[in-house]
Amino acid sequence: MTDDRVSPRWVHWRETVNLEEYHLRWQRMEQQGTASHGEADFIEGYQPDGVLDAGCGMGRVAIELHHRGVDVEGTDLDADLLAYARADAPQIPWHHADLTDMQLSRRFGLIAMPGNVMIFCRVDHRRPIVATLAAHLASDGLLVAGFSLDQGDDALTLAEYDEFCLAAGLCLVERYATWERAPYEGGNYAVSVHAIDG
Repeated sequence: MTDDRVSPRWVHWRETVNLEEYHLRWQRMEQQGTASHGEADFIEGYQPDGVLDAGCGMGRVAIELHHRGVDVEGTDLDADLLAYARADAPQIPWHHADLTDMQLSRRFGLIAMPGNVMIFCRVDHRRPIVATLAAHLASDGLLVAGFSLDQGDDALTLAEYDEFCLAAGLCLVERYATWERAPYEGGNYAVSVHAIDG
């Protein structure tokens, strides 16, 4: 995928991953009963009034939520990945949009970024992405993001992410080490839940 809106990390992922194989991998896991739905379990637990899967990719999490009766929509910048989502679940609203300036016609009770979205986007896009997503939250909505805390020039720290959220009018309410709600005590992965401040 050659697009100046995406990060070098994303370009590398796309160059090294066979999309058909990646898609089939999740299908096989589902058929074998070995698929993990920790993200969907976590999100569903909040009983949100409408969910946006931001950076939904092939739609794995959104489709699982839809199967559970959750009102869900998905959005992604990568049209190739969205094509798989639309083919697998044409009944779900899928939006081809850039999270930095996305403008959807509704607000959501929960917006989720479960797939390392924040570290796959461009470094200079991270703050505006959080601001855009905050603008799409209902007054009692939650922003949920899970991402790796790795090293490198494009790494994202929790302090930086919390600052982006604070600038967008959001405050931290919960943080875990896993989607299964293991306590966060440091480590290389975190799931953060932010709400509109005040």
